[in-house]
Parts: sequence; structure tokens; C-alpha cells
Amino acid sequence: MLPDYLQPNLRFVLVGTAVGEKSAARGHYYAGPGNDFWRFLYEAGLTPTRLAPSDDATLPRYGIGLTDLVKSVAQSHDRGLPYDFPRFTGKIATYQPGVVAFTSKEAGKAFARSLREPVPSLGAAPWTVAGRPVFVLPSPSGANRTPTDPPRVEWWRRLARTVQEA
Repeated sequence: MLPDYLQPNLRFVLVGTAVGEKSAARGHYYAGPGNDFWRFLYEAGLTPTRLAPSDDATLPRYGIGLTDLVKSVAQSHDRGLPYDFPRFTGKIATYQPGVVAFTSKEAGKAFARSLREPVPSLGAAPWTVAGRPVFVLPSPSGANRTPTDPPRVEWWRRLARTVQEA
């Protein structure tokens, strides 16, 4: 299990489904081989330099938080994950980030179902988490090579524009 990186006044919080085995073994978020998370953050202009997984604890300096819907090691495609939606919602209510950004459609879908909301598409969702606007990103995982229109990094750039407007 990886710690949350949350504090008040964050520009946005990135929310994964669950920490993958490779990231857990390395002790850092989005540390799996081929994961584009850190590249997308930089190329979208969300960080001033390209960071590495070992820099995950520094993200709050840039106004960025990290957490997961499941706080145990699992692959996001596992069935029967131990979601604790009230706890997650409580964290968002406490810290009130500008935007809540799910780092995969799977994470956004899981939370939407808990609200009995329609499954979201990529981009801005029509519902909130604790009153905070939601944005759904395509997964940066190295295993996700499904083409999106526009390309995956462009969705991260759209997040950057959404964060600026929030």
C-alpha cells in the first residue's frame, strides 16, 4: 500500500483504481514498466520538469495530489476490489482539491456506479465527488495501448486546461 499525497489547496488530485504490483514493489506510484503517467504530466504542462516515480512524494509542491480508490495492492482489472467509497469521498471533502481526476476510465466507472451515475466517457464528468468537479483520463498504463481520439496525452492537456479554469 502506498501513502496518499493529499493536503489542502491542491490544484487537482489524481485518483487511480488500485496500486499495481510493480508500483507496490518499487514503493512508488505509476512505477510499472512503460507507464506514461510521468511523461503525460510533463507533456501536458502539469509539472515544470519531467519527474520520475521516485518523485511521487514531491507532487504536492506542484499542487498535485495522489490517491487510489483501493488502498491495497491489486491490479485495476481484478474483480471484487475492496472499494471504500465513503472513505475516498471523505478525503476529497476534507482536502477540497480544485479537480478530481481519475487516471483511468475503470476508476471513474467504479466511482460513478457507487453514485448510480452513468458510466463516464473521457473528459469532464457530469457528476462530482464531494462537490468537486471530475475529469476522467485514459489510463497511462503501459498495458493500455488502446487508441483514443484524441491521443491519450491530449486528454492530459485537456485536464491541464480544466485545472486552470477551476
